[in-house]
Amino acid sequence: MGRGIALAFAAAGHPVTLFDLKPRGADAFSALEAEARAEIRRDLDFLTSVDVLDASSVEAAMARIFVARRETAPSVLARAVLLFEGVPETLDAKRECLAFLSEHVPSDCIIASTTSTISPDILSPMVSKPQRFLNAHWLNPAHLMPLVELSPAAETADETVARLRAILCTIGKVPVVCKGPGYIIPRIQALAMNEAARMVEEGVASAEDIDTAIRVGFGLRFAVLGLLEFIDWGGGDILHYASAFLAEHVGADRFAAPPIIGRNMVEKKRGLRDGAGFYNYAGVDVAAYRTRRLADFVAMLRQRNLMPHFVRSEPKP
Repeated sequence: MGRGIALAFAAAGHPVTLFDLKPRGADAFSALEAEARAEIRRDLDFLTSVDVLDASSVEAAMARIFVARRETAPSVLARAVLLFEGVPETLDAKRECLAFLSEHVPSDCIIASTTSTISPDILSPMVSKPQRFLNAHWLNPAHLMPLVELSPAAETADETVARLRAILCTIGKVPVVCKGPGYIIPRIQALAMNEAARMVEEGVASAEDIDTAIRVGFGLRFAVLGLLEFIDWGGGDILHYASAFLAEHVGADRFAAPPIIGRNMVEKKRGLRDGAGFYNYAGVDVAAYRTRRLADFVAMLRQRNLMPHFVRSEPKP
């Protein structure tokens, strides 16, 4: 993950230093440095092969990436503006690393953990001046996936979140802010992946057919419409009744709707046709909104070569 983050910033024009904080000999460090640079070069060369970068841009990005060992890290850390921690997912490793970083970075340097599991409120006490700490969850491959999920701790300053959001936006990332364990994507994908595995186990469909359905159905649709937006698009009552049926016939522990779905039914906030749902559509030109979303969908179908075979009438002479 650290190498992908380094690539993302270097390719966007920023100098980046990768730190190896594990004590190791000179030969072992040289081997690790060569491996890291080779991996980054491989990913940059791929971007050249798909016409995202040219050869000179690759060389420029590689020239912006430096690798430092623990013994030389303090002098570089003293100039750091933003630091992403990516050590193994154990509290001992995090504690040792964050203490080292706190000792050497400037007081206004943002420290962000890339942990995918540990709450920011557990980690923030390990940092001096915890107001400048938060979690920043990148999705693999980090240099290509736009999303970065920011999870502030209770002590994180609003200014810290705003600064990191602004920095990420300058390199083309799309930051979102969330609270609680699991972030947004891991919580949703864990439910979806477990349900896909259950369907294979229950003989509902083959692994191949389930994955085909996800690629050409679920995935396409939700790349254009977010999950909550889609509830509003079709109507919250559809989810309400579908959840009740599946909860009764498949399993309440898997499909019971959360209370907010029932409340929206009672309050007549079922989405577009009511003018409100998870979003407020007051003053929205619904026809224009639908056209924009459907145009995005058609563009995606064309790009993936998945457009239905429509018959076009020949012009009359």
